[in-house]
Parts: sequence; structure tokens; C-alpha cells
Amino acid sequence: MECDEVIMTVRITAAERTLLRRLAQGHHSDVSEVVADGLLDVLPTLHCPADAYRLLAAITTPAPCALTVWLPTELADLLTIATARIAQSTGVRLGSSCIMLGAAVRLWLAQDPQRLAANLTTMHAGRPAALAAA
Repeated sequence: MECDEVIMTVRITAAERTLLRRLAQGHHSDVSEVVADGLLDVLPTLHCPADAYRLLAAITTPAPCALTVWLPTELADLLTIATARIAQSTGVRLGSSCIMLGAAVRLWLAQDPQRLAANLTTMHAGRPAALAAA
């Protein structure tokens, strides 16, 4: 049986969780969708070792909250590739795609919240109204 989505757990701070929920509310979507959009925004920016170290720095602060999200299988597969790229660039093995997910989400959420909301608005601009209301 093949599944279109994968369930993953991301470790974030309470403030980051609150921001994710606010972004989801503001865009009439769920937290999983906002996380997926955030990954689509941040993963392509990780090209060089300096970017890899920025990502690693995003997970140095303890993250006491566990949040379960559903990601499209294809996006979850990109996390595996990104984890290997980080290991190759830095010599640091993150251990799992969930750790990579946490690092990427935290790096994305470290931006200005208004910029995040604007980016989400841009990403959702082409969505049909029926999907935006779902």
C-alpha cells in the first residue's frame, strides 16, 4: 500500500510552535502545510558549506516541543537528500530526516514573521479558492 504523505515529528520551541500556528491561521491552512511551504522556501537555499553551517546553528538551541506534521512523500524524500548533503559539506551527520526537518523549519522560522507571512501569501497566490478555504 502506497501513501501520499509521511508523518514526521519536528522539535521546535514553544515560540516557534506559536508562530507556525499563527501563520497557518493567517493563511487558512494547517500547520503541516505551512511546514511544507517553509521547507520549499528554505531547502533550495542550502547550496554551500556556509549555508549548511547556518542550518546546523538553527538546532543548537534546545527545542522542548514535539510537533507532528504530515508531509508529501516527495518532500520527505528531499529531507533525506538534504541530510546527506549537510553531512558531506560539514562532516556532521544529523542522524535522521526528522532532525533535518527540525533544523530546516527552525532556520526558516528565524526570519522576520512578516516576511514569512508575505512569502506564504506569494506561495498561495495561485491556489484555487476551494483549496485556500479547506
